[in-house]
Order: sequence, then structure tokens, then C-alpha cells
Amino acid sequence: MLPEDVAPKGTWVTWAEVDLDALAHNVRQVKAFVGDKVEVIAVVKADAYGHGMVPVARTALQAGATRLAVHRVQEGIVLRRAGIEAPILILGYAPLDAASLVVQYRLTPTVLTQAFVDVLNSLAPAGFPVHVKVDTGMGRFGLLPHEVVEFLTYVRRACPNLKVEGLYTHFATADEADTAYLRRQWETFQAVMARVQDAGFDIPFKHACNSAATFALPEAHLNAVRPGIALYGMRPSLEWEAPVPLRPVLSLKSRVARVRVLPPGSSIGYGRTYITPRAQRVALVPVGYGDGYVRALSNKGYVLIRGKRARILGRVSMDQIVVDVDAIPDVAMEDEVVLIGTQGRERITAEEVAAWAGTINYEVTTLLQPRVPRFYRPSDGPAGLV
Repeated sequence: MLPEDVAPKGTWVTWAEVDLDALAHNVRQVKAFVGDKVEVIAVVKADAYGHGMVPVARTALQAGATRLAVHRVQEGIVLRRAGIEAPILILGYAPLDAASLVVQYRLTPTVLTQAFVDVLNSLAPAGFPVHVKVDTGMGRFGLLPHEVVEFLTYVRRACPNLKVEGLYTHFATADEADTAYLRRQWETFQAVMARVQDAGFDIPFKHACNSAATFALPEAHLNAVRPGIALYGMRPSLEWEAPVPLRPVLSLKSRVARVRVLPPGSSIGYGRTYITPRAQRVALVPVGYGDGYVRALSNKGYVLIRGKRARILGRVSMDQIVVDVDAIPDVAMEDEVVLIGTQGRERITAEEVAAWAGTINYEVTTLLQPRVPRFYRPSDGPAGLV
């Protein structure tokens, strides 16, 4: 994000507003659902799904989360340098060269290979916590079920400084109405946990549930849940409805840069994909794929101006779009434009933008670029720019 001395508010043409009160509300809703005996690991990877990792992490911890999860080592380092002391789980691959940083910044890595635990053990103090991931059917990162006990045996024998604190898995279809595969994965993980215990391993911390599974499969809560998308007030899929009230956290806004009437037959944007069929009143809005507002919205998406929907005309370019304001009286320069969020009685959600673009809401917010300032309305203090 842009610091305030680089991007004072008067220079903003497109910005995101992040409602940290809504985020805190969502964390509290998850916590109330899972109960006091289950921890909440707030997933803040990919800059907190585009919302801003450090302010989101702080707010989530204040609201009841006890741990954080990121994907990469450098994300964990950013959080530590921001003064965050809570346990930070690295969900993804850590290269061998990063082992010293993992130890220096007290990050909790996911370990899967003998090569990495050997290096980590040589650098870590006694009792250094690690987690092991089980691939129960995602087909990506993790040990296959039959590999787990052998790997744990190696760590116990060859890596005395490491403590396997956690065992976890990740569900591939928890956001789908058909729960057959979800339950199959859960049964597989249960079998692995039993096999690990029978082999004499005492792993105190186990977790499996993402946002959707947290609500769909309460029996899998174990010691902790790992909500991500739900914390940001968004749906994991269109097949999923939250059983608790969640509030959207992010709004994306811009402003009208120019209003004019184009004569009939005028082309708009690269490739001339829209030609005005008549004299048409249009507004220029300074947002584009350089901000993360994707090109797939060309001739499809809508924005809100003066509480009404205005359709995108022509292609989304790197820095600008043109929208139809024929039916919106009195539109003027500097009018607020809402790309995600509420204006008057109208609302555009990240899910709706995703549908227009042929993608998912995760991508809509995560793609927001650093040049889009995030304006925070925190739970306990004045709003601020990061």
C-alpha cells in the first residue's frame, strides 16, 4: 500500500475502504459459532485477500483470533516486523534458504521433507514448533496418508530440536452443496489421526476446517478452524450461505473524471468493441486493470453513480473505463463511483463482479494492486491510510 506522504487523500482517484469493524464482527461470529474450546486461526495470506495484511491481522487478533496463517515466509516476516507476536503458521512451501529466517522470526512452518527438517533442526532451539500437512484429497501440498507416520518417525529420530505441534489437512469441496467428497476427506484425516496416535505420537494441535467447512462440518473443528474468505464477509461459493450474519469488509471506489456526450457512431476504447448507437452521454472513470479491475469486465460490468447502475462501455484499459450515464441525471466531475459496495439503495458485491468477469470473489479483491490506497475505519481509533 502507498504511505500517506506518497498518496495523500486529495490525490486518490481510486481507493479501497476497509471496514475493520465489519472484520471484527465477522471474527466474533466465527468464534461464537465454534465455541470457546476451538481456536480461530485467521488466514491473512495474499495481503489478507487484498484487504491489507497488517491492519487485518491486528484487528482479527483483537476480536478473538489467537493465531494467524499466511502462505509464504516473507508474509510472516512482514507481520513480525509490524510487531505482531501471535503464532504465525506458514501454510505453503518454504525453501531451504528460508530456514534461518523461519527460526529468526519464530514462524511455524509446514514441514514435508527430510531435507528441510534437517536444515531447520540444525538452526532451531529445542522445542521449535512445526506442523505437518496431510493431503487427504486436494492433490497439492502435503504428505499422502501412508507417508505420515514414516515422516513423523524420521523427525522424532533425527530432529530432536523440532516439536511436531500440529497436524492438519485442507478440504477441496467444502463450499459445495454435495458434501460426499468433504466427508470422505474428513474420514481419511480421522484415519490418519488414529494411525498417528497408535504409532505413539502425541500431536496436541489438529485443524482441518476452512471457512466453508467451519460451518458445514462442525464435527471437524478439532482444536482450531482456519477461516479466510468468511472473515472478509464474502461467500466461499454461490452454493454456500453463512448460518451467521457476516458483513462485507471492503468497498472499492473511484470518481468521475469527465462527463461528455459522444455523437452517434463514436468508438470507445481499444479495439472499438463498443460503438455508440446514438448520441450518448458517458462518464470517464480512472480505474482499470492496472488497479486490479480486470479486463474481463469489458462491456459487461456495472458501477454505481448517484445510486444508479452505469454499464461499462468498451474495453477496460490499464487506467480507465467509460460508463453509460444516459439515464443518470446531473452526473458531474468528482462524483463518487462505487465499483464494489453500497451507494444509496443499490449494492454491487464482489460476488457479482466475479460473475461478470467469469472468476471468483477471492480473485476480485486479491488482485487489487498496491497503487490502490486502502483507507481503514478501525475499531478503536481514527480512520487512516495505509
